[in-house]
Amino acid sequence: MQAQTFKVRVDALREEARGVRSFSISRLDGLPFDAYEPGAHIDVTGPSGITRQYSLCGDPACRDSHVFAVKKEEQSRGGSRSLHDEVGIGSELSIGAPRNLFRLEEGASEHILIGAGIGITPLLSMAYRLVAIDAPFTLHYFARSEAHAAFLPLLARAPFAQHVKLHFGVERDVLTDALDACLCDADGNAHVYTCGPAPFMDAVVDTAQKRLPAGAIHLERFKAEPQAPTDTSLDTFDVQLASTGQTVRVDASTSIVDALASIGIEVDTSCGEGVCGTCMVDVVSGEPEHRDHCLSKAERASNSVICCCVSRSRSPVLVLDL
Repeated sequence: MQAQTFKVRVDALREEARGVRSFSISRLDGLPFDAYEPGAHIDVTGPSGITRQYSLCGDPACRDSHVFAVKKEEQSRGGSRSLHDEVGIGSELSIGAPRNLFRLEEGASEHILIGAGIGITPLLSMAYRLVAIDAPFTLHYFARSEAHAAFLPLLARAPFAQHVKLHFGVERDVLTDALDACLCDADGNAHVYTCGPAPFMDAVVDTAQKRLPAGAIHLERFKAEPQAPTDTSLDTFDVQLASTGQTVRVDASTSIVDALASIGIEVDTSCGEGVCGTCMVDVVSGEPEHRDHCLSKAERASNSVICCCVSRSRSPVLVLDL
């Protein structure tokens, strides 16, 4: 179950903000990219050999190129640092096909996009689409300062300027009030989309759910936050393949992915943290214990899918559609 990959060339680089660089890429074979929905992300493997996930932030209607942006992390383990320090125009990279767990809701009366810092990236692709279909939306962009706000010149001109509201230097103790102001006019059929640091997104969700149902609030995480096991989690359980009935034991120190690999079943993974959704597999029966950060509340409640890299089981046997 290996994911499709493409060789690409870096055609342009742009310093979008302090520590943030965008990369415009095209396929080496000269073919256009497949269509994708706004909010999608791709795996990018840089010169270091490390693969990381980055949101596509260009116009989804443009299939000759992809655009993604990378923030150079101070504590980088080689992913962002390699892309910043070792990649230039003409460099070749390997990328995966777009995956999307952060989609626009077609039936929404309005779309409220709320981003912070590098979290602007998936929201920018959404803004391109919403402009194209003339859908009502507002993009609220929070950043430490103008120097830290990526894509600011683009957002400050048509067709985005009339939809964008900038929030610079908002301190944590007044963030709730600022977010409440962003959402005060939202009607009952509005949908909210947020991306940024985890505490920021938690504040957006807390504020939004006072006005809107949980299903109308969408978020995209860049990295996982630790989750403690629950009282109902099992240290040891069995995973069964629906196609053959073959069973493998998963012990406390083994992931479902690794247990399956031990019997020759390869489940493709990428982030290993339950963020990207690469390792999602349908659940036929049993009750998963979800420890991921990418499934929606509805998907978690239905127990119809599991992220095999981090999640566990609450039932002695978990039957997967493999």
